[in-house]
Formats: sequence, C-alpha cells, structure tokens
Amino acid sequence: MKLVRDKPRSVTEIGEHFDISQQAVSQHLQVLAEAGLVAVQPSGRQRLYVVDPRGLEQLERFLADLWPRGLERLKHAVEQRKGKRHDR
Repeated sequence: MKLVRDKPRSVTEIGEHFDISQQAVSQHLQVLAEAGLVAVQPSGRQRLYVVDPRGLEQLERFLADLWPRGLERLKHAVEQRKGKRHDR
C-alpha cells in the first residue's frame, strides 16, 4: 500500500520491490481493488494502481467500530475469569 500511496504505479514497478512473480503481484492488487482499497487507472496498455482514499476511510470506520466491541468482549472474558477464580 505504501508503494501506491503517493503516486500510481504499474504492476511491474510494484513487483520490483518483492520477490514474487508479476502474476502474484497482479492477483494481490486485484484483491485490493475488489476491496476498494486501490483504484485502477488505465494508461495506454498498462493499468496503474493507486490508493483509493474512500476505501481506506471505509476501512478506518469499520475498524473503529470493531475495535471497541473487541475490547468489550475481552474485558467481559477477563472479568468472568476473575470471577471464577474468586469462587474457588
């Protein structure tokens, strides 16, 4: 994501930073695009990938909503465990 944060890049440019095949890079980018985290911009015969801020905003809202509930479940589990120890 850092590679495509500031400027659109091709699969080839992105792939130069990893020890995986260009096909694998394309597959990862496709998943990110389907999730709305990167946008695809046609440029001649290439497709350029860049971060889609709207997708990141949605992800941020999702995580902000998820995190408090997760903490609440953890708190409840810890309190239950403490209660069981005191019952012994």
